[in-house]
Amino acid sequence: MTQKNQMMLLAALVLIMAVVWYFNRSTSAVAPGTVASFQSYQLLAVENPQLHRDKMEAAQKTEYHSLGRNPFSEIAPPSEQKPKTVVAHGPVGPMPPPPPEPPKLPPNMKFFGYGTIPNGTLRRAFLSDGDEVYIVGEGDTLLGRFRIVKINNANLEFEEIATGIHNTVTMQEEQSAPPA
Repeated sequence: MTQKNQMMLLAALVLIMAVVWYFNRSTSAVAPGTVASFQSYQLLAVENPQLHRDKMEAAQKTEYHSLGRNPFSEIAPPSEQKPKTVVAHGPVGPMPPPPPEPPKLPPNMKFFGYGTIPNGTLRRAFLSDGDEVYIVGEGDTLLGRFRIVKINNANLEFEEIATGIHNTVTMQEEQSAPPA
C-alpha cells in the first residue's frame, strides 16, 4: 500500500472512533439535577436500621478456642478413635446346607499318564478303568458325566457336567511287581 492509502485509512478510523465516542458520551451521561435514574430505587426492607451495639460488643469479646485443627492447613488432624464394641450375633434362621462335596471319578478309574500328538499341541490324558483305557483331550467328555478342563504334568482337572463343580485328580504311578 502506498503512503496516501495508509493516511486515508487512518483518517477513516479516527472519524469512526470520534462518532462512536460522541454517541456513547451523550447516551450514558446523566444530566445534573435529574432524578429519573433514582426513582426506581427501593430501600431494603429492614425493620430496625439502627446499629445493634450489644451484638457487636459480644462479637468483639469472643475468643478463639482451637479444636486442635490448624485453620491454615489442608490436612485434617486424625480423629479420635472410639473403641468399637463388637456384638456377636448368632445365626438367624435355619443354617444353610453344607456345600456339596467335589465330584469324584469312579473308584477304579486311574489317571496314569498324558501325551501329545506329534502334529498337534493338544495333550491327551490316559485313564484306565480295569482293562478299559480311555484317551481324552481337554474339553472332551468322559463317561458322559465329566468334562476334562485341563491336563497338567502331574494332575488332571475335570468338572461334573450336571453341577459344574470342579475337582482335580493326581497322576498315579504304576507299581511294578516285586522281583521274584
